[in-house]
Amino acid sequence: QLVESGGGLVQAGGSLRLSCAASGRTDSSYAMGWFRQASGKTREFVAAINWSGTSTYYADSVKGRFTISRDNAKNTLYLQMSSLKPEDTAVYYCVTGVGYGYWGQGTQVTISS
Repeated sequence: QLVESGGGLVQAGGSLRLSCAASGRTDSSYAMGWFRQASGKTREFVAAINWSGTSTYYADSVKGRFTISRDNAKNTLYLQMSSLKPEDTAVYYCVTGVGYGYWGQGTQVTISS
């Protein structure tokens, strides 16, 4: 099970930190990542991190502004988002498992201009 939290409404230029608590089969054995889906748009990759936390990957649109990290002792994934833009508005999903087969329920992030 994956449970996201930390979403909300912030002004452009602000920051938010998303968290994703993993339990059950969704433990620290897998890579984890974040996807997002804006209203009326297709779901898109945001960031990913390997199981040990030593390698990270980002979409070009968030590189330099977002930081993905994980705490395997707490089975928790994070996404620190800074310099937020209105185009970052979306539902953010935590993913893990083989082929990202496990998804959380999502958390809404809204950035006002």
